[in-house]
Amino acid sequence: QVQLVESGGGVVQPGGSLRLSCAASGTIIAIYDMGWYRQAPGKQRELVAAITSGGQTNYADFVAGRFAISRDNAKNTVYLEMNNLYPEDTAVYYCNADIYSVPRGRDKYWGQGTQVTVSS
Repeated sequence: QVQLVESGGGVVQPGGSLRLSCAASGTIIAIYDMGWYRQAPGKQRELVAAITSGGQTNYADFVAGRFAISRDNAKNTVYLEMNNLYPEDTAVYYCNADIYSVPRGRDKYWGQGTQVTVSS
């Protein structure tokens, strides 16, 4: 069964950095797009960054060059490097992946979320 597990969240001061990781496991044939989303209290979940299997990336405008998404296909893992964090970056960050697996076929999966808190 496919599972996505995030790690790397925590509490940092404004201007600090964090590196999030998300590893997919299961009987995986292929992983297509992967991405990071976030959801703050009282707000809708929003896309932060996405990356295709070929390495093409796109970012939300609020990232403004501060974040970088990458992936290691051999490890079925996607990363999000976050720099110069602001208090408004505080949210639960979720990994998402479009995965072809056995026996389910192609479907999208979510991780359990990892809390990022930016506060002085």
